Amino acid sequence: MKRGLCTLIFCLVLGLFTMARDVFTFNDGWQFKKGPFPGDIMKAVGVWEGIWEEVTLPHTWNARDMQVKANNFYQGVGYYRKTYIFPAEWHEKRLYFRFEGVGACCEVYVNGRLVGTHRGAYSAFVVEIQEEVKFGESNEIIVKVDNSMRLDVIPVNHNLFGVYGGIYRPVSLIVTERYNIAVTDHASPGVYITQKNISQNSADICVQVKLDNVTFQSVPVVLETAIYDQVGKQVGVQQHAFELSPQGIQKRECLFRIKRPHLWHGRKNPYLYRVVCRLYRDNELVDEVIQPLGIRKYEIVAGKGFYLNGEKYPMYGVTRHQDWWGVGSALTNVQHDIDLDMIMDIGATTVRFAHYQQSDYVYSRCDSLGLIIWAEIPFVNRVTGMEWENAHSQLRELIRQSFNHPSIYVWGLHNEVYHPHSYTSSLTRSLHDLAKTEDPDRFTVSVNGYGYMEHPVNMNADIQGMNRYFGWYEKKIEDIDSWIEGLEKEYPTQRLMLTEYGADANLKHQTEFVGESLNWTKEFYPETFQTKTHEYQWGVIAKHPYIIASYLWNMFDFACPMWERGGVAARNMKGLVTFDRTIKKDAYFWYKANWTDSPVVYLTQRRNFDRESRETKVTVYSNVGIPSVYLNGKKLEHVRMGYTDVHYIFEEVILVKGENILYAEVMGVDGQKYSDEIKWYYNGEKRRIVDNKENKTEHFGF
Repeated sequence: MKRGLCTLIFCLVLGLFTMARDVFTFNDGWQFKKGPFPGDIMKAVGVWEGIWEEVTLPHTWNARDMQVKANNFYQGVGYYRKTYIFPAEWHEKRLYFRFEGVGACCEVYVNGRLVGTHRGAYSAFVVEIQEEVKFGESNEIIVKVDNSMRLDVIPVNHNLFGVYGGIYRPVSLIVTERYNIAVTDHASPGVYITQKNISQNSADICVQVKLDNVTFQSVPVVLETAIYDQVGKQVGVQQHAFELSPQGIQKRECLFRIKRPHLWHGRKNPYLYRVVCRLYRDNELVDEVIQPLGIRKYEIVAGKGFYLNGEKYPMYGVTRHQDWWGVGSALTNVQHDIDLDMIMDIGATTVRFAHYQQSDYVYSRCDSLGLIIWAEIPFVNRVTGMEWENAHSQLRELIRQSFNHPSIYVWGLHNEVYHPHSYTSSLTRSLHDLAKTEDPDRFTVSVNGYGYMEHPVNMNADIQGMNRYFGWYEKKIEDIDSWIEGLEKEYPTQRLMLTEYGADANLKHQTEFVGESLNWTKEFYPETFQTKTHEYQWGVIAKHPYIIASYLWNMFDFACPMWERGGVAARNMKGLVTFDRTIKKDAYFWYKANWTDSPVVYLTQRRNFDRESRETKVTVYSNVGIPSVYLNGKKLEHVRMGYTDVHYIFEEVILVKGENILYAEVMGVDGQKYSDEIKWYYNGEKRRIVDNKENKTEHFGF
């Protein structure tokens, strides 16, 4: 029973479960050897015999070296080897390997013969293998992987994030009959669900199924398409009998009208139907594919906001890089779940999965959690003039593989890609056209790192995203005000999103004194500056519906293997949570207090315990009412509101020498007491000045 349940769950996540097809995990029993090896790949096997490393997938060879020292990691070739006996009774079947993610380019061999190649670290791909298999005896599978940067494969460098080498996502072995629901359609499920005319009264659903036949004869089949609600009740079914031709992939379409549909409504009600496509011959089930269906309608109204099913919907956004400290990108589903749990806990309603295609498991979980998500390809940082074909290929893969996830509302085309402007604009327009051809019903977005609408690479997608780091990379924290107001006035009809904002925070760097900007080229990255940035800038964003959605950068610290900044090598520290997922920074609780109804009472600056000034300020986040705060048992006065209604600042706080205990409490309307306590130490005045002479240095807190 346990084995059957696990298989069911695994196959549902893949969208490939059937009674007729078999899907096996193919992650155990691999050997690994770092290359390169010149000449014939198969000679490597003999030369290296006995010195391979036993590994289990997912696996990466950059789990540490890409994270600990700037520009000092292995990029190049690695080899994976496995032997496997395919049962003799499978000789009339079709066999496929489905790789969910290999970083970044690979060649797959079975018994010394090439069966497939792929270019791109983040999308899945399928190779069909039965023609090279020796049934009933041992077969050798070799996968050659290379994460060297290439001018013709996006991303074309490691500058913004590292492309971890290896087979870093799971692999499965798929076994089907000779005719099936297509497996090789860019690793898609072979089923495409579209929806029109969505309302509380009805919804029109179209299900297109791609079918494949390699028997050299037409085969009489019946295709059954059924829709089931969340409790398993069938709400619609159609059957079509026809001759399945062996000459190319065939398409069949079924149309449904669902009356009084239960709508998928984000976090409030992520209701999912199931679409089940079954292929029969002579009343015997041949193949089956199950896909999710969330019936919903996305709309964006310039200047007003985002609408879900006709209702204005708050787009509280975070971004997520997938890698973990000491693990790289070779994550388990448990680790994906930990990330999603924190994203849900903070109150996010939307996630930008940057800057590449992420695990299908993650997208599936977002369907069931009700997170509205942005999926994108790794066209980032720069162009070479040689990536045109690969960018199109990766976008096509992303769309086809992820087409049926109701949580996805937009396809991301590029991020901060510029010179030469004409080429970049042409490529972006072409990607937009491809996306609209593959999927006319979703939005597209491109992202600029400059703050003006007239930039020559802008306006080539449905949505214009802009990354703005006021106070960090440019100007001052409060300059976000005039920037938004200027765009509102000059471009009221443009759909604009603030797609990155924030500041780095090294938790070992603390100070009470921060100005309105920080020199990011220096080594001092205090957490208090990050907190101040988020406090002020979210306060501004929340007042401007012109910003349709905002995405703070980043939910988690991540590796930047070419960087040496802020006292930590190879690290972007803009996350609200540390790279190892163990410490939530102050800004995490700022957003949780603003975005959720979960009770929050939180005293900031708990890591800034060695105080620099006798007279200071105390900041509390509370979404359950005005907090009472006590210093060494004495209640503090002089409280005022900050940037939002959860932001409380206590002024004129006088510390004693030595230990100071701060305690905050609120009696909630539910009769529960919510509290927090921290300790500070003060041993004498020692004012620290922010390294920026043009800005007035002041106490942190408002």
